[in-house]
Amino acid sequence: MEAPGRATAAALAAMAAAVRPGITTLELDAIAEQAVRDAGGEPNFMMEPGYHHTICANVNQHVVHAIPTDRPLEPGDIVSLDAGAAVQGWHGDAAITVVLPDPARPELTAANERLSYVTEQAMWRGIARLAKAKHLNEVGAAVEAYVQAESDYGVLEDYIGHGIGRSMHEDPHVFNVAMPRKGPEVKPGLVVAIEPIISAGTIETVIEDDDWTVTIADGSMSAQWEHSVAVHSRGIWVLTAPDGGAAGLAPLGVTPVPIP
Repeated sequence: MEAPGRATAAALAAMAAAVRPGITTLELDAIAEQAVRDAGGEPNFMMEPGYHHTICANVNQHVVHAIPTDRPLEPGDIVSLDAGAAVQGWHGDAAITVVLPDPARPELTAANERLSYVTEQAMWRGIARLAKAKHLNEVGAAVEAYVQAESDYGVLEDYIGHGIGRSMHEDPHVFNVAMPRKGPEVKPGLVVAIEPIISAGTIETVIEDDDWTVTIADGSMSAQWEHSVAVHSRGIWVLTAPDGGAAGLAPLGVTPVPIP
C-alpha cells in the first residue's frame, strides 16, 4: 500500500503548493488529479458511485464530502482538502487543512489557524497511540482527550476514520472519541485512516441539497486532518506522509519504522 500512499501524498502536496486566494476548488481538483495520475495512480474518490472528482474540498462551515466548485477562495477561508488514490487495486486516503490569512481580520486568521493546529495535533496523538495500542478504540480516546484538554471545540462523532486496503472504506471503524468497548485488537496487517474532524462550535450537521456536502449546523468553522497508517511487524508507518510520519511523531516520542 505504499504506492497509493505516495500518490495521495503527491496530490496533497501539489494542492498545498497551489492554494491561494482566487483559485477555485475545481482548479485544485484538477491539480490533484494530475498529481495522482503522474504518480501512477487513479483517483479513488471517482470510484464512489455518483462522485466525479478527485477531492472533497470543505470550505469554512462545510465540514466533509463537499463537492469542488468554481467559487474563488478568499482571504479568511479555512479549507480542508481530502484526496485519495488507487494503485494496482490498493488504496490511500488523506486530508490536510489550509488557512488563507486575511490581513484585515487577524483575529479570524488566528482562530482558523488554532482550529487547524488542534485538529492536526489530535490526528498525530491518535497515530502515536496506535503505535502502542492493544485495541483500536484507544485511538479515539487519545484524540478526544487531546481536543478536550486544548480547546472547547467539538469532535464530530458521525464522521469517523476507517480501515483501508483493497477498498477505500473498510472495517474496522476508527472512532475519534472514547468508546465503551475496546474495539479490534491492534496487530500487524492492520491499516487504518485516522481522521479527526473538528468543529469550532456544534457537532450537529446537515446535508446540503447536493446530497454530498455536509455543513456544521450553526455555521461554525471546521477542520479535518487525515493519514493512512500501517501497523506491521516492526512498528507503524504513515503511508500518506513522505517521511512516514517522522516529523509529526517525533515530538510524541514515537519513531515510525519503514515496512520490511
